[in-house]
Amino acid sequence: MVDCGYSIGYLYIIHISECDKMNTTEREATNHRLVAKLALMVVAMFGFGYAMVPLYDVICEIAGLNGKPENVAVSVSEAGAIDTSRTITVQFLASVNSQLSWEFKPEVQEIRVHPGEVAKVTYYASNLNDHSVIGQAIPSVSPGLAAKHLHKTECFCFTEQTLQAGETREMPVVFFVDPKLPQNYSEMTLSYTFFDVSDRASTQIATPSG
Repeated sequence: MVDCGYSIGYLYIIHISECDKMNTTEREATNHRLVAKLALMVVAMFGFGYAMVPLYDVICEIAGLNGKPENVAVSVSEAGAIDTSRTITVQFLASVNSQLSWEFKPEVQEIRVHPGEVAKVTYYASNLNDHSVIGQAIPSVSPGLAAKHLHKTECFCFTEQTLQAGETREMPVVFFVDPKLPQNYSEMTLSYTFFDVSDRASTQIATPSG
């Protein structure tokens, strides 16, 4: 603290102008240091957040935490022998992105299968628009660590789906649960979210005539 005065007996004389100048200088210096520290913190936080994106992806890729199964078809022959000693409950969910005016739902909410048993479930999609729309379904499996044990031999998610105005289509998915699924898993959830990919679709949409 700066002493801006001096004593004469019981009187304390204050040099107001000099004190104000010194206090102002100190405040400015303090403010500059604070601004510099805040700027450094912002830069550090941005750098840390930027670095966390690839780091998170790597961790999820290694641990299988993202619940994203490989979106490629496998042969039925890979199912192996059916393990009748175990039963797995597979639940089905469906949703659409807010930008897509479709109705999308599974035929059933869940089924029970044995590991290695090939099963088929049908989803239904309806285009509520007055024009053609191309959609792409993105699958997800939970628990995430079980994703690599659910294999699809046929799925509407393998390709883009074009629905004409007002069209409703059955969309089957054929799958099996790998007998190597760890014993502590007895339930799995397979969900799909449809996105509108009309703007970037590789195929040309034919506009229906009136």
